[in-house]
Amino acid sequence: MQQAYDTARMLRANIERVVLGKPEVVRSLVIAMLAGDHVLLEDVPGVGKTLAAKALAKSLDGVFTRLQFTPDLLPSDITGSMIYRSDTREFEFSRGPVFANVVLADEINRAPPRTQSALLEAMSEGQVSVDGKTYLLPKPFIVIATQNPFEFDGTYALPESQMDRFLMRISIGYPERSVEKDVLRTHRAGEPVDELMSVVSIGQMQQAQQAARDVAFEDSLMDYLLRIVDATRETPGIRVGVSTRGALSFYRGCQARAITEGRNFVTPDDIKMLAVTVLSHRVVPEAVLGSIDRDSLERLVGDLVETIAVPV
Repeated sequence: MQQAYDTARMLRANIERVVLGKPEVVRSLVIAMLAGDHVLLEDVPGVGKTLAAKALAKSLDGVFTRLQFTPDLLPSDITGSMIYRSDTREFEFSRGPVFANVVLADEINRAPPRTQSALLEAMSEGQVSVDGKTYLLPKPFIVIATQNPFEFDGTYALPESQMDRFLMRISIGYPERSVEKDVLRTHRAGEPVDELMSVVSIGQMQQAQQAARDVAFEDSLMDYLLRIVDATRETPGIRVGVSTRGALSFYRGCQARAITEGRNFVTPDDIKMLAVTVLSHRVVPEAVLGSIDRDSLERLVGDLVETIAVPV
């Protein structure tokens, strides 16, 4: 467990060298990596979404690819395709950019649903299927997607089935003035993220992920987590609650958060601290609340969590 904590600590410290003044955003990215799950960064342009994703990728000694989602992007541009080799007179699979350890899907909502769905199998199964054959993706594998929630022209809303594949939906927000001043200073000579070196190997990350899966989760806390999940399915105003997949992601996220705290057991605080970022994007409000904004939905889930008794 100590080795996993050290891995998480080194990862956080390295990312925070370039992602300034956003410790909780950095912690969330590390939690997602430890849990082996995916992240949706949703915020206005220019606040550091791509920077955060690149910093995580460069801190890990693995393969990083960036996909700029556009309306003309095809599914094969993500997964790869079969190409004909004239020398062998045979078709050969050419791997797409999804075959990486960290994939940045920039402005994911600018691609049509057919292209967005090309990521579904990769995100949930860790594999892609092309022409009836299945190809495994490398491990660890994480997708960090970004989107602007306030721009709608030429965009396609992510369907609920794809939203459910993300462990967390995170907003970075504007920095404080003192932090923004430091950003100006550090970017005087160029992009600091370009100078960032890897501090964690693929082997170390795989060991840390396994350690996260081994974190103890008491039955009473498991019941507490499931009571929160059940409440999203029974609360008036919520048409679709959290799925079983969402409950499992919530469970694994809590285990990963315990690692970042240097513990080999989950506490109620792990559950409460993750509930809003892990659950709010998985619930669908009633039609009358269909225009509810993100902040209101997060408050709804946060208030719901406060009504559930914490086990002693």
